[in-house]
Formats: sequence, C-alpha cells, structure tokens
Amino acid sequence: MTSTRPIIFANHEIYHVYNRGVEKRPIFITTRDYQRMVDTFHYYQYINTSLRFSHYLLLPKLDRVNYMQDIIKKAIKGVAILAYCLMPNHFHFMIKQLQEDGISHFVANVTNSYTKYFNTKNKRVGPLVQGAFKAVRVESDEQLIHLSRYIHLNPVSAFLIRLNKLDTYRWSSFMEYMGQNDSKICDTTQVRNHFLTIERYKQFVFDQAAYTMTSEKIKFISFD
Repeated sequence: MTSTRPIIFANHEIYHVYNRGVEKRPIFITTRDYQRMVDTFHYYQYINTSLRFSHYLLLPKLDRVNYMQDIIKKAIKGVAILAYCLMPNHFHFMIKQLQEDGISHFVANVTNSYTKYFNTKNKRVGPLVQGAFKAVRVESDEQLIHLSRYIHLNPVSAFLIRLNKLDTYRWSSFMEYMGQNDSKICDTTQVRNHFLTIERYKQFVFDQAAYTMTSEKIKFISFD
C-alpha cells in the first residue's frame, strides 16, 4: 500500500496524516515553535472560526478567551484529532474527518498559518513543508491501536527522550492519553476504548518500544 495522494477523504474515516520539512530541515526549533503549532492545530480543528489564527492572537486576552469559549461551546469541528506528535523536522496526526473536505482544509490552514509564522520569525521565504502532505486511511482497529503507538513512540525512536520519560514529552498527545493534562485537543476514546485502563494502554506502548516500520501493522507509513 502506498501513502501518496490523491486520496479521497471520506467522512467518519480515520487517516494517518504526516509531512516533513523541505530538504528534511527542522521546522520546530524552539519551545515557542512547538507551542505555536499546537495552538494552531487546536484552533483550526474547528470550522466555525471567523478569524484567521494570526488575527485571533491580536485580540485582547479577555476577548480571546471569550471567543474560544464560544467556539468550543458550539463545537463544530471539521476533524477530530485522535493522536499527534511533533518532531523537530516532521509531524504526525491521526485524524477522523467529520465534515466534507475537513482534513484538506485542516492541513492547509495549519501548515499555511504555521509557515507564515515561522518565515516571519526567521526572516525566510518559501515553502516550509515538503509538497503535498501524505495521508493513508486506517483500515482496521488493529491498525488504529498500532498506529497510535507508533506516533507516540516517535520521540523515543528518534532518541529525543528515554522511554521511561515518554509521558513527559510535551509535543505529542501521549500526556493527554495518560490523563496528565486537560488540553482536550484529542479524542482519545477511540484508541483507549480498546484497553481497560490507562495503565494498560501505557503498557501496550512501552512493551514494544522497538516496534519498527517493517511491521505488517504499520508498513504503510513512509516518507517518500
């Protein structure tokens, strides 16, 4: 199975969406960069936003709070983020499409907004990520849980953090899966419903930290 598009995104189907920096360059350099990306995709999962994210940030603090409370209260989403991980030169999302063209609009809004931020901050021009993003449909519950593990283990596989510190890595959804933050960015239920407890899921992730991309369960994951 290949991971190249074009692909037709169907509502209520789940996809692994990922991309990396042009020429494999770093796209997240500072803590501020990572946090900006998290804030950006948290914002753009909703489709009832009337402001671009950069304009939203210009609002006075109290207006921002009230604006987001209203958006979240209505909860009109184009996508549901099931899991994610940000790495120095690439990112992974596991996403369910909820509205027509939800995934395409989500990725376009997020990457365009973040690229403008990054280019302005670093006085550069041009694309930041590598062409069209990659996307592959998740075809079974088995793929679902193995993909979530693969995404969450990325920082360990890249030697950014030790396995026993994985639940302190701030730039993935693993802390949310462990109940260690209340960001409520992700819908963790679709994966965690396959495990009796949070600890069972953690053990599932930790038990096969050497899981590789040659596995039949995640062989569809590759950067071209």
